[in-house]
Amino acid sequence: MTFNQRPANRLLAALPKAEFKALSAKMETVPLGFGEPIYEAGEEIKRIYFPESGIISLLSAVDKDSTLEVGIVGSEGLAGVSVFLGVATSPNRALVQGSGFAYSISPRAFLAACKSSEKLSHAVRRYIHSLLTQISQSAVCNRYHVIEDRLSRWLLMTHDRMRTDEFQITQEFLSNMLGVRREAVNKSARDLQTRGLISYKRGHLNVIDRAGLEAAACPCYKVIRHEFDAA
Repeated sequence: MTFNQRPANRLLAALPKAEFKALSAKMETVPLGFGEPIYEAGEEIKRIYFPESGIISLLSAVDKDSTLEVGIVGSEGLAGVSVFLGVATSPNRALVQGSGFAYSISPRAFLAACKSSEKLSHAVRRYIHSLLTQISQSAVCNRYHVIEDRLSRWLLMTHDRMRTDEFQITQEFLSNMLGVRREAVNKSARDLQTRGLISYKRGHLNVIDRAGLEAAACPCYKVIRHEFDAA
């Protein structure tokens, strides 16, 4: 994609063509490689990322050896939203969960663009509401719902943002995302595969029955999806 084309990122797509063209002069395209760290918790945010494709996972530390996913960012939003709220550091570890690419911009240029563009500022505020809903609903989900339901929700959220039936994922990555042991992830994935909803082999997962996954997921997915659509 070039800057002459309409962006897939919803925040950038909300801008009038002239505003996006002006903003694009301050941005660069960067690859998002699977497993690549974008920020570490407590680290200064030096670049803002607007994913065009791929997914960035927001992880919170449980202890020194384990993490739990609290949110994911795709083409509906941006990574580095703390800057918009006046905080220069990242509260979470941000890790690429799905390969793709993003538009990248410096915090200074991003804040200047938000100040000069009410449409961009409004879109970012609306996205923050969506992200907060996702984070709070995921917290409820992780506390009250069984692993298979949570895994189904997570796969659907990933499917929504990757816009492809097949994506790369490892058991270790899934265990970090869900905050459970690999054995539990393996059992739940195997159960979903036995039911014909997914196939999983050698780090590659394929969504076979989207409707079946939606039926298997907990109600949290619909709450998060509603905000995803509205963002």
